[in-house]
Amino acid sequence: MTQQKAIDITGNNIANVNTPGYSRQRLNMEQATPVRVLNTTMSTGVVAQQKIQRFHDQFVQSQMNTENENLGRWEAQRTALEKIEVLFDEVSGYGLSTAMSGFWNSWQDLSNNPTGHVERNSVLSAGQYLTSTFNQLSKNIQNAQKDINTSINSVVTDINRMADQIAELNGKITKVEVTGHNANDYRDQRDLLVLELAKLIDIESFEDGDGNMTITVGNGKPLVERAFTWDLVTENIEGKQNVHWKDSSGNTLDITTHIQSGELKGWIEARDRVIEGYLGRLNVLAENMISEVNALHGSGYGIDDDVQRPFFVPESDGNALSIAINPEIVGNVNHIAAAGQAFTPGDNSNAIATAELQNALTMSENASTFGDFYAALVGDVGNDTRRAGLNFGHQTAMMKHLSNYREEVAGVSLDEEMVNLVQYQHAYNAAAKLITTTDELMQTLIGLVR
Repeated sequence: MTQQKAIDITGNNIANVNTPGYSRQRLNMEQATPVRVLNTTMSTGVVAQQKIQRFHDQFVQSQMNTENENLGRWEAQRTALEKIEVLFDEVSGYGLSTAMSGFWNSWQDLSNNPTGHVERNSVLSAGQYLTSTFNQLSKNIQNAQKDINTSINSVVTDINRMADQIAELNGKITKVEVTGHNANDYRDQRDLLVLELAKLIDIESFEDGDGNMTITVGNGKPLVERAFTWDLVTENIEGKQNVHWKDSSGNTLDITTHIQSGELKGWIEARDRVIEGYLGRLNVLAENMISEVNALHGSGYGIDDDVQRPFFVPESDGNALSIAINPEIVGNVNHIAAAGQAFTPGDNSNAIATAELQNALTMSENASTFGDFYAALVGDVGNDTRRAGLNFGHQTAMMKHLSNYREEVAGVSLDEEMVNLVQYQHAYNAAAKLITTTDELMQTLIGLVR
């Protein structure tokens, strides 16, 4: 019976050789308790230990959880930034850099013929293309942030689902192990769930004396304790989905700033710090362009009246999403202020001054031009995306290394299992032969009595 049990466990190992998270098992045998018969000690064979050994390294498992937290963070951030990098594409020739160059060049052309209707229409068209490019880029960035909100909601749903499954496994493990047996299969399932959970959010976990695992998140808030769970929910705060922990009374506490790793951290960090920073810098660029161009245009004159007008609207608090051409100019290109003085048709001084804004140090505390400022922004987007990709690659390599190490400790080796199978088979056959021999001896003895 002992050898048969060992064969069963070996067969289970072989069957689960490709099962994710499975830890190989072994039946430990020991001598049965001897007995005294006629002043002689007699052995009573072999007995299998009630608890089946599970090959498991808790330290490696803990390391894998930690590294998976970092992997989830950089994977989410890389995904988010790759989408943003596409929005700042300047290779196709349709980006904001091209729109700005076209705008400045149109003013240069107007300075060569300040009364030309074609040139004035060109300024209007270039200005409209510039503002629409600003508008669309800003809108696309904000849409990317909304997409991240959707991802955060999805991750929170997955976290709650896994927490429920872990709590259910806690109950199953306790029910089995209270009888003195090992719930090895349930423990494997729970460890795999905890590893997947760690990829979503940074956790602290520990096991009590009854085999129940307690998991906390967000600066010590319980997520799983024995068979009980606490939900995470999302709440819209100024257009952003923040993560809240809900207590047993239904009250919620914002733990967004306490999330330090996992996919949630990657999404939140990308949305609130990295992408928000890009949007802020884009708005600064738009606001400075409004300010500088309007300052010149508002001091110049068109060719049909002496009214001074801004070129861009709104004149103050404008940003990349709202920047537009003054409707008065859209309705009449003669209002474009190419001249520095009223009713001076050949005057091109204001057009020249506006064209020269292209090379003026108007950004970064008078340290860079509009073009340099935007080029730095595009460069930072590329660098941040590359950095996220490199960190993701590093964490992937770390997880692969730890997974390989875990397999060395807990994984199933088919060669080893086949050797064990043959060994237990021979032992089983030998035990069967022993029973046959004993039976023959008993029959001989009975025959003598007869």
